Amino acid sequence: MRNLILLFLFINTSAMAQEINSKEIPFKAIPEAAPDYEAGNLIVRMIEGAGYRYYWATEGLTDDDLSFKPSDSGKSTFETLEHIHELSEIIKNTALNKVIIRPSDPPPIDWLKIRSETLYNLEDAASAFKEKSPEELNGFNLMFETGGKQSVFPLWNLINGPISDFIYHSGQIVSFRRSGGNPIPKGVNVFIGKTRE
Repeated sequence: MRNLILLFLFINTSAMAQEINSKEIPFKAIPEAAPDYEAGNLIVRMIEGAGYRYYWATEGLTDDDLSFKPSDSGKSTFETLEHIHELSEIIKNTALNKVIIRPSDPPPIDWLKIRSETLYNLEDAASAFKEKSPEELNGFNLMFETGGKQSVFPLWNLINGPISDFIYHSGQIVSFRRSGGNPIPKGVNVFIGKTRE
């Protein structure tokens, strides 16, 4: 019976991975630039750059990569992915002007699901901020709620907090996988925002 359950879980996990991989998740390349430097578009470009870096930092991760830790006291790559997923939820909820409830719901268990949800969260955030004027952005805040108490921060904190942190931790994944012998694919160009294949 136990073997049947394990086989069922393996088949379902494999099917989910194939379904996720068969869809074109966002940020394989940075989208075309906006026609102007409207305030919202500048935030969008930061999010798009973060998404591109994350896409390629996580492309082709192995089980060994996911369990890699730089030290016994450090977080593994998988734990870092969980944290980045939480940051993407904060970025998305802020873009949608939603309150961020703490503690947050746990992320999915499957890392491919974490990866796709993270990238779709960024896509939703970029779409919400697109072409927003400075006046419109004045209406956006980071709103946290913990135990019924709310804390509100200006949109500036989204930039120097979660967005910057997202990029920082994506760089950690790049470093971790390189240390483990599986560097990111060749041809990734964060300056151009396209990858030569």
